[in-house]
Parts: sequence; C-alpha cells; structure tokens
Amino acid sequence: MSAQVPSSLVKNRASIDFTIGARRLASVERDLATWSFTLAQALSEPSQRIEPPSPGRDGWRVLSAPTAHIPSILERFPDHIVGARQDYPRRFVAMDGSFDDYLARFSSKTRSTLRRKARKLEGEVGASFAISEHRSPAQIERFLARALPLSARTYQARLLNAGLPEDQAAQSEMLALAEADRIRCFLLEGPDAPIAYLALPVRGTTLIYAHLGYDPHWARFSPGTVLQMEALERLFAEQRFSHFDFTEGDGAHKALFATDSVCCASFALLSPTLANRALAAGRDAFDASVGAAKAFAQRSGGLARLRARLRA
Repeated sequence: MSAQVPSSLVKNRASIDFTIGARRLASVERDLATWSFTLAQALSEPSQRIEPPSPGRDGWRVLSAPTAHIPSILERFPDHIVGARQDYPRRFVAMDGSFDDYLARFSSKTRSTLRRKARKLEGEVGASFAISEHRSPAQIERFLARALPLSARTYQARLLNAGLPEDQAAQSEMLALAEADRIRCFLLEGPDAPIAYLALPVRGTTLIYAHLGYDPHWARFSPGTVLQMEALERLFAEQRFSHFDFTEGDGAHKALFATDSVCCASFALLSPTLANRALAAGRDAFDASVGAAKAFAQRSGGLARLRARLRA
C-alpha cells in the first residue's frame, strides 16, 4: 500500500487514475508537484498557514490535506481546478501507552479474532513461520532482496502501482534512512519464501505506513494482519514513537488497527488549461458513473462478488 514517504521516494510526475475498486482502468500523466501534509499538520488548527512546494507545470498533487484547511487552500489558488478528489478519515495509532494499553482498546471479540488469525497462519506454515525486523543498511539490503520479488506478485503492485520501489534512487533513499535510523521494515517468512512485508519510514517520532504487501496465495490466512500486529507490538516496545500514521486513503485494515482519525482529502490542484479542465470533468463523470453502479450492485446484492472479481 503506497503512502506518504520522504520526498525522494515520490515520483515528480503523477497520474490522474480512473479506477474501479482496486483496479486501475486508465491513467493520464500530469506534471504535478507533490504537496503532502504531515500528520502534525493534519491535526493543526486551520489558521496555521502551510506553504506548498513549487508547483509542477500542471499544478500539485495534494495528499492528505485536512478538510478544515481546504477552504483556505482553494482561496489561495482560485484559478486552479480541483480534480480527482477523494475524502476519507486519515487514520492513525496514538502510541501514548504500552502495547497492552493499545490492545485494551479492542473488544474481546476482536482480540480473539486477531489471535486466531495468527494461530491459523502458524498452523499452516509450521515451524518455518517467522517475522524478522530490518533497520540497519545491511538489514534493509537483505529486506529488499527478499521482499522485491514478492512485491511484484502482490495486487498492490499489479493493480495499484503501489509495490515496493524498484528504482535505484528510491532504494538508495531507503538505505540513507537506515543510516539515520529512520526506517523500520518487517518480513513474514514462510517455508520457502516471504509471505508479507511492511515498510515504515520514520518522520520525527511518527511511523509512516508506506508499503504493505502479501503473497495472494496466502491471502485467506490474513498475513498482512498478522504482520501488522506483530510489528506494532515491537514498535510499542521501543518506546520511541508517538504515532503510527496510516496516511491517505482508507480501508478495513486501517480501520481495524487505528485508534483515531482526522478528516482529510487528496486531490489534484490543476492549472486552468483546457486539457486539464477536460481531464477533471472526465474524471468527475467517471466517478459519478462508478458510484451509481456501486449503489445498484449494493441494492441487488452483487457488490461483494463484483469486488472479488475486480481484485482477481
């Protein structure tokens, strides 16, 4: 799962995607600078002025802008076009206690379900079940060597273009973060190969949910959930971090593990060219048609089947 990461891990060019569920049907590239908001900024007062980076030729790709700040953003750029907007709760874990304190926030039923998932996976994998942590440069190199082949098989890479970064610049950035002790990565190992991975850059005292992926063959055993739980236990034990930031977007995984949220939106802030106006209008019309189809599928009872087919 892709998210906010240090600047050199983010491509300068961005695309306006036309998606249904997890499947991208088409995309149109634009020269957009990335304007991302940290969790601290998302939690700040709307009166706080947050400066954008220099724009790309077509404007900005705005990530996780707090909803309360958006009116002031749009007032500063009245001639720009807002396109491809997605509103969601930006979820995070407040790591202000122990792991036991964190677990106590779950219902007894949820805690039982999480333990059962771990036992089920361990029972299937057997003695070779193991979770390893990687933080030093040498460990990150080993992590990449093991996780990159797995990443290429995940639906995150195939459908969302959100696998682990394969380009040399991005990998060099991960190694630089490791030199500064500003990254945590985890692997869930199976009998012959890794089953799931989790990569977490660190900004200040906040862990950034950058990449989670798993082998689709093991999907029925919830390996991402098992790995997430073990990683959180180890990260709480460090007593170094204040927040685990799930960044932009939402989903069942984030909703399960988060303790809090703030209302945010991601969108393109496009320069007012004719091509950009047409692109924004086309994306809005596409989203409206997808929403209507989803509502019909929900009423007819076929939504779950449709989602399964889109992820296949």
